[in-house]
Amino acid sequence: MKFFNILLLPLVFLSPTFHICNHQASALPLSTDGRWIINEAGRRVKLACVNWPGHVDTMVIEGLNKQPVDAITAKISSLGFNCVRLTYASYMLTNETSNNITVRDSLHSNGLNESVASISVHNPEIIDLLLIDTFKAVVDSLARNNVMVILDNHISKPEWCCGREDGNGFFGDLYFNPDEWIKGLTKMAMTFNGVTNVIGMSLRNELRGPRENTIDWFKYMQRGAEAVHEANKNVIVIMSGLNFDTDLTFLINQTVNLSFQGKHAFEVHWYSFSNPGEWNSGNPNQVCKHIAGNVMRKAGFLLGQGFPLFMSEFGIDQRGLNIEDNRYLPCVLSILAKLDMDWALWTLQGSYYTRQGQIGTDETYSVLSYDWISVRNQTFLTLLSSLQSPLRGPGIEEVTRYKMIYHPLTGKCVLSANVGNPVMLGPCNKTEAWFYNEVELALMKGSLTFCIEAYGDGQAAKLGIICGGPSSKWSMISSSMMQLSSQLVTSGNNTLCLDVGSDGRTLVTNQCLCLDGSPKCDPESQWFKLVTSTRKTISMNS
Repeated sequence: MKFFNILLLPLVFLSPTFHICNHQASALPLSTDGRWIINEAGRRVKLACVNWPGHVDTMVIEGLNKQPVDAITAKISSLGFNCVRLTYASYMLTNETSNNITVRDSLHSNGLNESVASISVHNPEIIDLLLIDTFKAVVDSLARNNVMVILDNHISKPEWCCGREDGNGFFGDLYFNPDEWIKGLTKMAMTFNGVTNVIGMSLRNELRGPRENTIDWFKYMQRGAEAVHEANKNVIVIMSGLNFDTDLTFLINQTVNLSFQGKHAFEVHWYSFSNPGEWNSGNPNQVCKHIAGNVMRKAGFLLGQGFPLFMSEFGIDQRGLNIEDNRYLPCVLSILAKLDMDWALWTLQGSYYTRQGQIGTDETYSVLSYDWISVRNQTFLTLLSSLQSPLRGPGIEEVTRYKMIYHPLTGKCVLSANVGNPVMLGPCNKTEAWFYNEVELALMKGSLTFCIEAYGDGQAAKLGIICGGPSSKWSMISSSMMQLSSQLVTSGNNTLCLDVGSDGRTLVTNQCLCLDGSPKCDPESQWFKLVTSTRKTISMNS
């Protein structure tokens, strides 16, 4: 079967449905309540963030040579992101040379004369600021657009991140002096104490390398957390794991010992290249089950222990040409939806001043295009928008628990229909309250029960009222447990699965894909995730 690449679909099938998140700036600062992040009113706030780097060679936040800072921050808000994970290098705060140079000086020292000229045009008020003052200016601009900020200590010595043996990976490495690191965290926390939209500080990005061990993790991460909290009691302290922030299993039997409560969370990263080759060579049903299971085993268990878990990096090549990324994306989105996780997409920047010795490098994982004006892939952002609003949590208990039938390949949900009409995909904020009793996909309207019925191979699935027969019975099958199989018997005894028709909207039943374990197939159009929600939707309001 030809791969169904959602990233290259015409937008007529995927009209934008951005939900501009309620930033609730008046209810800051934030805290934690069990696995949830909440505001001062006790209502859940979902972090729907995008990464914006300032840790690379120049230590100047990327893109200021392309557009005015207020234009960039307004764009971030308009795309539905309520938060930025703003990365920085410790040297900006602790190195005697770096913490006293201006943007102009830093760019000149890296041979970036054109960038000096461009920032002088787009952001003349910034070009002669100290590096740390540039961060203040960007944070202020984000505040004006109601965007929250997480300050992420990405690295010590400024450079592209990350290598296993780059000297920046773990406590005691060449550029990673623990005392200097604590000094930098403290200074950053004090600098932004009282800045209300700075709601969190991530202690360190992607700990890694031959030195990594759990004894030093507990020793230094707890010291770092205490130092940040002492300097700034408003921020949530975010702690990363080992092995490029993919492994937190050491917390299963030993928890962190901190003097404060309600102000710390954990983070995890997940990319297709976290498991190199698997998405390309394996059966997508089996690979998704295996890798998602590993993510849950190594990090997701923290949600069950009552801690917030922030997926602070995930992303794809937004050109839509990477098969591994395209197969990985519906899998990771299904988990983000099911768990209703806080997240930060990698990444915002369409380009870099310089990266690994190359001036003006393009970033294919970016939200923004190379010119920082337009978006790189509108379809992807539309897909992502369904995950920007909270589905449940404190203050979101608006209706009795129900199921959304979420289609991760499109970011849409199954909507209701008139009896006898085809069932369609549409915006998740218009879903009905479905329920699934391991047999029927049904919903209640008044005293009547309506169910989704199959009519045959290649035929549209319709909303019916005769529930209980073979045509209205569905089972979750395949390794991924995301394919809904009809019990309707066809003339050829083929197994039929719920699928999306050629128009990208109408639900149909087609022969189930990839059940034989073959790696040369793509079942993602038949993936549906049953997601629990207590949020009132537009259809419920009406």
